[in-house]
Amino acid sequence: MPKPFPSLDAFIAGLPKAELHLHIEGSLEPELMFALAQRNRIALPFKSVEEVRAAYEFSNLQDFLDIYYQGADVLRTEQDFHDLAKAYFDRAHADSVRHAEIFFDPQTHTDRGIPMSVVMDGLTSGMKAAEAEYGLTSKLILCFLRHLDEDAAFATLKAAEPFLDRLTGVGLDSSEVGHPPSKFTRVFDAAGALGLKKVAHAGEEGPPEYVHEALDILKVDRIDHGNRSLEDAHLTSRLARLGMTLTVCPLSNLKLCVVTDMAQHPIRTMLNKGLRATLNSDDPAYFGGYVNDNYRAVAASGLVDRDDLITLARNSFLGSFLGDAEVFRHLDEIEAYAG
Repeated sequence: MPKPFPSLDAFIAGLPKAELHLHIEGSLEPELMFALAQRNRIALPFKSVEEVRAAYEFSNLQDFLDIYYQGADVLRTEQDFHDLAKAYFDRAHADSVRHAEIFFDPQTHTDRGIPMSVVMDGLTSGMKAAEAEYGLTSKLILCFLRHLDEDAAFATLKAAEPFLDRLTGVGLDSSEVGHPPSKFTRVFDAAGALGLKKVAHAGEEGPPEYVHEALDILKVDRIDHGNRSLEDAHLTSRLARLGMTLTVCPLSNLKLCVVTDMAQHPIRTMLNKGLRATLNSDDPAYFGGYVNDNYRAVAASGLVDRDDLITLARNSFLGSFLGDAEVFRHLDEIEAYAG
């Protein structure tokens, strides 16, 4: 018999889960942005935390990216990247996250003259600190910025080679429309040859064809977002048959006007059609919510019930790059928690 909980919110609070779609630069809260700017003697174009938050009103992905890259400029030292990562993990632990697979955008930093080693050392020290303090495990996924060219992606992959033992995979993010996955075929082939897992943002603002390309040309192990896959019945069926994980980000979708109302979010349809959907926060400092906020948003909209929440949490571990023994351990924990 299921254990009683006073509310779905209370159930979500303690539900063990993984987060598979989190841009670490997108977890830079205004308070930390100001603190790092002061530490590094950087002048910001904003006078207060409130002014920064007021700027977080977007109408599309590009508007968001413009301020996102501006905010990242305060990240200069290994300690900065450590503090950024640890702040995220502190918040994730509070949301009962047991494992996180985080994206980072090295080109955002190396193009500013920040050495790859500074980024890697800072992030991985934050990851180690979270595991030591909370038992929260994590993996690191290097993302290529798709608005830049293939040569830049190859240069980034080359710069990352000394750190392959700290990387789990590569991904593809930034402006989607006009930059199809096929643009990065060769660099994804090269990354796969190095033993790295492959994921890609596809079908958020871009068409279902981008999801086809991610599957057929990049040969990805996971699809990030994937909302517009539902426009193609054959693609939807294929994703279900493959058991392909979709890392869905409801509050991000709402903030960027991918959906106009949470009640219209496709997560219900995804589950109905047997897709391995997961819930994630994407860029939580900018989109107004961490992972539990995303669970609560879809629950409050009436799109999911208690059993669906359990399914979503299970999917988060099934879709992770953890080994089977670790996945089964987390699934057992979910079962024990739910009763």
